[in-house]
Amino acid sequence: MRDPYSILGVQKSAGMAEIKKVFRKLAKKFHPDQSKDPKAKEKFAEVSAAYEILGDEKKRAAFDRGEIDAEGKPRFHGFEGFGTEGAGFGRRSQAGGGPGFQHFEFNLGGGHPGAEGLNASDIFADLFGAGTASGRRGRTRGHATPPPRGEDVNANVTISLAEAAKGTTARVALPTGRTLEVAIPAGIEDGKQIRLKRQGQPGPLGGEPGDAMVTVQIAKHPYFRVEGRDLRLDLPVTLYEAVLGTKVNAPTLEGTVELTVPPGSNGGRTLRLRGKGLPSPNGSSGDLLVSLKIVLPDEADSELANLMRKWESQKPYNPRAGVK
Repeated sequence: MRDPYSILGVQKSAGMAEIKKVFRKLAKKFHPDQSKDPKAKEKFAEVSAAYEILGDEKKRAAFDRGEIDAEGKPRFHGFEGFGTEGAGFGRRSQAGGGPGFQHFEFNLGGGHPGAEGLNASDIFADLFGAGTASGRRGRTRGHATPPPRGEDVNANVTISLAEAAKGTTARVALPTGRTLEVAIPAGIEDGKQIRLKRQGQPGPLGGEPGDAMVTVQIAKHPYFRVEGRDLRLDLPVTLYEAVLGTKVNAPTLEGTVELTVPPGSNGGRTLRLRGKGLPSPNGSSGDLLVSLKIVLPDEADSELANLMRKWESQKPYNPRAGVK
């Protein structure tokens, strides 16, 4: 990590008020929820780490003396000069170790009562919405405001219509680099999201991770159309099947079933197969709506054409009489 003074852009002579002011400005500029800079997250973490050192008088003094590095870790230069009372780096103690053994107690983090310094969590609370009256009351009682929560991430997964109806598991690659098995409930609708708790980006300064939001997309089916919990199907029938009536096989998500076509069925007539649609959370299911589609032979038939001319002349009718 670089020198915290250069990261914040302040002189070594800067006072705590100036350091706090600069940190507030940089934290707001680079916060991932505020900035569009692709490196904002990295810069935000760097600024926060620098403030962890310079925003605490004890840590700052230890850093200036060369006793800790920019990450707050102790720097060991050997034992020469150690153990001197009041040196600021450690206290010599005879506890544990017998005569002549020097035990050093390091105190670099302002962890004792009365340590001065600025609390980064208080600044984050003021910057990003936690600085409410209740939050200030909590800090007054000595309860530290939690550090910022990590960012949520988004991912997509595509499943088949049959998988959506029955439920399934799917592997989802997250922007964090992790790949997870996600349980997808039966009857999920296209475009619905599944929230994976704490699978998002890690929180700055050790805050709680964000969530992963997985959007489920249902692949287009070759012949079923989804309408809410119902499914629609256009089923081709011959002219004589529509006129005379018959039984035909109709596909469903669970296999084929036998469907009765009543005599004299018009093209577009809809037959309902109850419970053959998509399941709902309450345990019921939608229906399969089968629309008949009358299909003529691929090749021209002279006998059929002559019959239709005879009908045209002897038994004319107008199916569009009600359409104006």
